Amino acid sequence: MKSIDIDKWKRKKHFEFFSAMDYPHFALCADVDVAALCGYVKTNGISFFKAVLHMVSSAANEVPELRQRIRGKKVVEHDAVHPSFTMLMENEIFSYCFVEYTESFAEFNQRIVKAMENTVKNPAIDNPENRDDLLYITSIPWVSFTNITHPIHMHPADSVPRISWGKFYKSAGNILMPVSLQAHHALVDGLHSGRFYGKLQDKLNNPGEVLK
Repeated sequence: MKSIDIDKWKRKKHFEFFSAMDYPHFALCADVDVAALCGYVKTNGISFFKAVLHMVSSAANEVPELRQRIRGKKVVEHDAVHPSFTMLMENEIFSYCFVEYTESFAEFNQRIVKAMENTVKNPAIDNPENRDDLLYITSIPWVSFTNITHPIHMHPADSVPRISWGKFYKSAGNILMPVSLQAHHALVDGLHSGRFYGKLQDKLNNPGEVLK
């Protein structure tokens, strides 16, 4: 993790401008093509959810702005950020499940299995360590949504990005899935969001390379 010198930061004016707003977050939703991934996970017996979780986490980690967090009047950039995702329990109430991100999908998959087993035994919706090196992630496989907004804390500033995806559907020979990214505008712009979507689509197009 490193600290950003705000006085020398090219985003200083943008940081101050958006930090002063009552609601500084923005959300973007776009479709991605998951046809290649659907075929790959079916052939190889891989969980679609776990594959997408790894890919969105990987794409987010490759965009520095999505690893930056506001701490009071300071900004830090984490070396890596990790998914904290929603998990539906048997009683139809969700719990948060945390897993350490790693580039290796095989290792990541093992970590997810253990994390989900632990969550079944100890469900929770809090962040006891108050970590901000996270990505808040949720899947809503019942709806092909076109927009989604997440609850956030205003004071202190909550700068953890939210990533969501919905039900995929067929369109003109493609299999499309809505993916939403919500982020703090003091740190993240449309340019950085576009980079995230571009990196995510590249991974979705090449599941054999990403999930090997």
